[in-house]
Amino acid sequence: MSKSGRPREFNKPEVLDAAMNVFWLKGYEACSTEDLCSSTGLGRGSLYNTFGSKHELYEQTLQRYHEHWIEVQTSILERPVPVKERLRGLLEWAVEKDFEDSSKGCFLINATMERGRSDSIVEIWSNRHVECLESVLLCVIEDGKQAGEITSTRTALELARTFICSYYGLRTLNVTTRNRDMAEQIVEGTMASIY
Repeated sequence: MSKSGRPREFNKPEVLDAAMNVFWLKGYEACSTEDLCSSTGLGRGSLYNTFGSKHELYEQTLQRYHEHWIEVQTSILERPVPVKERLRGLLEWAVEKDFEDSSKGCFLINATMERGRSDSIVEIWSNRHVECLESVLLCVIEDGKQAGEITSTRTALELARTFICSYYGLRTLNVTTRNRDMAEQIVEGTMASIY
């Protein structure tokens, strides 16, 4: 199948991860084609023949990020341990991720802060991520209510939405304030609200 002069084969997931890293570090607007070529090892022609445009490549990185991290968060929330341990586990995982030396924050939150009001693709993937996470949280909290572990008279949906608000607030503050004591207090306050 290969033709003379055809560019070498490349690993698309690896290219997407390399491109994602540049978008994540620089943001969409500040990321140049040269940055993308340098990070992925692809020439301009190969990059655009494969992905169509900078924006289409950006969309694929947002989708890849969403699919990977929703799976990770879901696996934390579906562990075979008590419901409150699962909820705390997600918050503590977020704090650990956000305070790693290499942390750049959440790619989807960063993208939403930069382009959420002007880029429908960012809005789509950000909303999809929130909707998926809310759906899992709703099931977990309903399990907790049925098991008697959560006794609040508030509905599971109200509790899930309160939790998700705290979760996203936590992740945003972790990046902007870098205050681990505050983060740990938010975790405790969030857990205290799930009774």
